[in-house]
Amino acid sequence: MNVTPRVLAVLNGILASAAPDERGALWQLAEPGRELDANLVRLPAGAEVGEHQENVLDVLLVVLAGGGHLRTGSGDGPEGLELGGSTVVWLPRTSRRSLLAGPDGLTYLTVHRRRPGLAIKAPGGAYEGGEGPCMLDRVCPGCGRLSDDAAPVFCSRCGERFPER
Repeated sequence: MNVTPRVLAVLNGILASAAPDERGALWQLAEPGRELDANLVRLPAGAEVGEHQENVLDVLLVVLAGGGHLRTGSGDGPEGLELGGSTVVWLPRTSRRSLLAGPDGLTYLTVHRRRPGLAIKAPGGAYEGGEGPCMLDRVCPGCGRLSDDAAPVFCSRCGERFPER
């Protein structure tokens, strides 16, 4: 199956059509079968995203409008790192960070690998009995190899594309 590239959004149009006081995620990448997640976020002046840590994924943050500060807790000064229009920031996994919007608010795009699905596991990996999970969606249709990836796209042995989910 060959997926054709296409325009998913025009961010300037989304921003222009949003209410002036609309905040939070204005757009999210939601295409089925994707390997990425992306969010267009707007914070009003003085709003804050509290300190948090992403333990699994690196995140790329691109400032589109306004400005503010990114606090990392790693000696970058009391104000943190200054964010302005067209600033691109890499937020490595395990890094602690918080965002504070400046007087003009802060509008930014985040992009990261799609999060792995949630799974319920027995404590310590102990086997609790019952039927094992069906993994047919992880078997390559070309060579029959079982992929280690929870959501494979291409087979690492023969290169065959897995069917869309």
